[in-house]
Amino acid sequence: MQADDTFDGPTGSLGERLAVWLATGLGLGLVTPAPGTIAGLWGLGVGAAVSQISELGAQIGVIVMLLIAAVWICGVAARALGGSSDPGAIVLDEIVVLPIVYLVAPEMNWAILLTGYVLFRICDIWKPGLVRVAERLPGGFGIVADDAVAAVLAALFLQILLWVEQAAGVEWLVASA
Repeated sequence: MQADDTFDGPTGSLGERLAVWLATGLGLGLVTPAPGTIAGLWGLGVGAAVSQISELGAQIGVIVMLLIAAVWICGVAARALGGSSDPGAIVLDEIVVLPIVYLVAPEMNWAILLTGYVLFRICDIWKPGLVRVAERLPGGFGIVADDAVAAVLAALFLQILLWVEQAAGVEWLVASA
């Protein structure tokens, strides 16, 4: 923000202020250009952390809990920020859906992390098909749902890249042991 920029933050309850703080990626979504792309980088750490959970069912459980919390937090924050359907400053949705991209990745390394992130951002910005439909859902559901669908598409594209890599016999994303 420039020194002369003004931001009329939430004047509501402590809960609303906390929701805005969390939904804006600890405030990062308020002060950067391309807030979903920049603040969404927090999701790389979340994705890497969730991938360290050994059981797939437990990973899915953590992701579901993150999504439920994000729906509520983003809904409260959107109302506190003026009721827009999906304020650009809200980036928690980009952060919590990123583990979906890596859910079935064979291993976690920097190449897979960054490739999955780029694929997710492309799907989130492009909003093909069901991503755009999910965006129309009301409140926090719509804020989070479009990103969750974009993450599923990115996971599919990542799996296709991994399959092509294996079929071509190259080791760009997954190095052999």
